[in-house]
Amino acid sequence: MQSLDVLSRAPDGALSSPAARRNAEPILRVLKAHLPARGRVLEVASGSGEHAAIFASALPDLVWTPSDVSAEARDSIDRWRAAGTASNLTAPLTLDCLRPDAWPEAAFDALFCANMIHISPAEATNGLMSLAERVLPRPGGLLALYGPFLEADQPLAASNAAFDANLKARDPAWGLRDRDAVIATARGHGLAFTLRIAMPANNLMLLFRRA
Repeated sequence: MQSLDVLSRAPDGALSSPAARRNAEPILRVLKAHLPARGRVLEVASGSGEHAAIFASALPDLVWTPSDVSAEARDSIDRWRAAGTASNLTAPLTLDCLRPDAWPEAAFDALFCANMIHISPAEATNGLMSLAERVLPRPGGLLALYGPFLEADQPLAASNAAFDANLKARDPAWGLRDRDAVIATARGHGLAFTLRIAMPANNLMLLFRRA
């Protein structure tokens, strides 16, 4: 499983992420304000599944579908799902942003992705936007993208600069993505940038709507 966080295992074998626990509440506040009251949400790169369990429980009128490329992650998601009571949390999908032949055919009302694009090659960002174009067919469908970004009009926090350098040292294809470049990529896939929300720990939530 691709993660930069220190993961621990619960007694039932589910993976637990300190970062996921810390940022769940601020992310949830944004999702509650902008997700539809009812519908279907696809979460891309769900990781440990902790977010999926928390968000599905807090948003019972939304069917929450987690996904991840990693079998280890999907196993952890299944364990969080089994330990919880949220009937609206589905089994995880196997989903790789670089493998469009295996993407879901079903339509969704929203897509959520946290902390993926900076720990994957740049092609994965384009894949994510192409995926959103496919699974959000209706105008107004929401893409919510969370994580750290580079911004030409904002000073780069020292912690994010160090994080970016660390990512590139691990893999030259990784690194913080330029916000405006991400917005341009989204636009090329029929997604209009609508809102930038500052989040704790120098992260952002970028919201896009299907045109």
